[in-house]
Amino acid sequence: MARGSTRPTSRDVAQAAGVSQAAVSLVLGEKWRGRVSEATAERVREAAQELGYRPNLAARNLRLGRTRTVLLVVPALTTEFFAGVYTGAARVAAEHGFGVVLYPSPEGIGPARNPFGSAAAALDGVIASSMAADALTAIRGDQLPLVMLDSDPEGSLGAATVNLDIGDGVRQVAEHLLALGHRRFLHLAADIASWTFEVRARELATRIAEVSGTDLRTARAPISIDDALAAAASALSAPGLRPTAVVCDDDKLAAGAYKAARRLDLHIPDDISITGLDDLALARAIDPELTTVRLDAELFGERGMQALLAVLDARTPPQGDIPVELVVRGSTAPPRPPRPRD
Repeated sequence: MARGSTRPTSRDVAQAAGVSQAAVSLVLGEKWRGRVSEATAERVREAAQELGYRPNLAARNLRLGRTRTVLLVVPALTTEFFAGVYTGAARVAAEHGFGVVLYPSPEGIGPARNPFGSAAAALDGVIASSMAADALTAIRGDQLPLVMLDSDPEGSLGAATVNLDIGDGVRQVAEHLLALGHRRFLHLAADIASWTFEVRARELATRIAEVSGTDLRTARAPISIDDALAAAASALSAPGLRPTAVVCDDDKLAAGAYKAARRLDLHIPDDISITGLDDLALARAIDPELTTVRLDAELFGERGMQALLAVLDARTPPQGDIPVELVVRGSTAPPRPPRPRD
C-alpha cells in the first residue's frame, strides 16, 4: 500500500505482521493474552505503528453496541474532593479508550438539566456518589451498569460499590483525641442524608461510648463555612461544660468551627481541639494547620472506574475499602482546664 494514498486498514496490518485480521483485533483490543503469543502481539503493534493505523472507533463501537462514554454523577463541580474523583476516573477511562461526562447534582438544588434525551441511549455506564443518588432516576441512570461510591454495600443500587474506609478514619480521629485526654466532644455533623455521614456519626458515637466519663453532643450544618460557624458558635456557647474537642465531618465544617472558636475567644488547640475529614488544601491554609483524615480522591475515582470497567466486561470488580490516613497537625493537643466564661 502506498503511504498516504488511503487510510491503512486492519487487513493491511494483518498482512504486514503476517497474521489474521482476527489476531489484529485481539491485540489492538487488548484481548490477546492467552490467545496469541507475546511475540505475535508485538509484531502486530509494530506493524500498526509503522503503518500509522488507527482503529475506527466509531465502527467498532457500533458493532459492540457501546458509546465508550461513562457518566460520573457528583453533588457539585466546585468541590475539590470530587474534582479529584473525576481526575482519577478520567485517567483510568482514557487508558481504556473511554470518555467521562460529568453530571452535577448539587445538594439542596436538585438534579441539573439532563444532558441526554435518554442516558440509557448515550452511555455505557454510570458512576455515582451516594450524595447525588437522587439524580439517577431523573436521567434513568439506574437502568444502566452502575457503580456507587460512598454507598451502603448491603443496600446499593449498583452492580458494585466502592468505598473509602470512612469508619476507620473516624475511629482514628476518636482514638487520637481520647489518647490526648479529651472526654467532652462536639460532633459538627454534615446536615446531609447520606450513608457516608451516617457511618461517621455511628462510628464516632460507638468509639467514644467505649470510654467511661465521656460526653458527645451533636450539632448539624450544611457543608459551608458560614453554616458551620453558626452551628459551632451556638453549640460551644450552650450552658454546661464546654466540649474540649470538635470532630467535624468535613474540612469546610472545621474551618467554620475555627471561626466560631475565635469569635468566642477560644485558642486552638489550647482551649479547644478541632479535627476535619478530607485533607483538602484548606486544611493546610488555616492556622494552625488542621488535623484531619486524608482521603485519596484520585484513587477513589480510579477504583470507581476500574469497578465499572470490570462490570462492563462481566468480571469481578476489585474488592476491599480504600485505606485512609489520619494526618496530625497543629489543631489538636491535650485539653487544659477551661477558662471562666464571660
